[in-house]
Amino acid sequence: MPRIRLLLCAIPLLAVSATVAERIPAALDPALVAPHIFEVAMENEKIRVLEVTDRNGETQPLHSHPSRLVIYMAPCAWLVTDARGEQSMESHKFGAMYWEEPVTHGGRTSTVVQECRTIEIEIKDPP
Repeated sequence: MPRIRLLLCAIPLLAVSATVAERIPAALDPALVAPHIFEVAMENEKIRVLEVTDRNGETQPLHSHPSRLVIYMAPCAWLVTDARGEQSMESHKFGAMYWEEPVTHGGRTSTVVQECRTIEIEIKDPP
C-alpha cells in the first residue's frame, strides 16, 4: 500500500510542472533498446510510466530520457567513478523522489551494490 500512496503523491508534482517531455527518437528510447531494464507500465497520450530495474553487471545501451519524475521503489545503492578514477557510493532511500532533466547516457556497466527499482513518469508533448 505505501507504494500506491507514493505514486499518488507524485501526481500533483507532475501537474504543477510546466516542463514538457521532448520527443525521443526510437533508436534512443530506453524501452526499445533495453526492454529487460525499462518496462512500459502504462502509456497514454499525456504520460508514459516506466518500471526500471537496474542490476549489477548489466550494461545499458546508449539511450535518452526526457524530463521526468523518478521515484525509488526500494533502497538503492551503486558505485560512481569520477573523472580521476576515484569511487564513491551513491544511494537513495525507499520513496525518494527527484525531478530529472533530459539526459542521454549509457554504455557503462552498472556497479549496483543493491538492486535499483524505480518508477519513472515522463510527460508527453501535447497533441
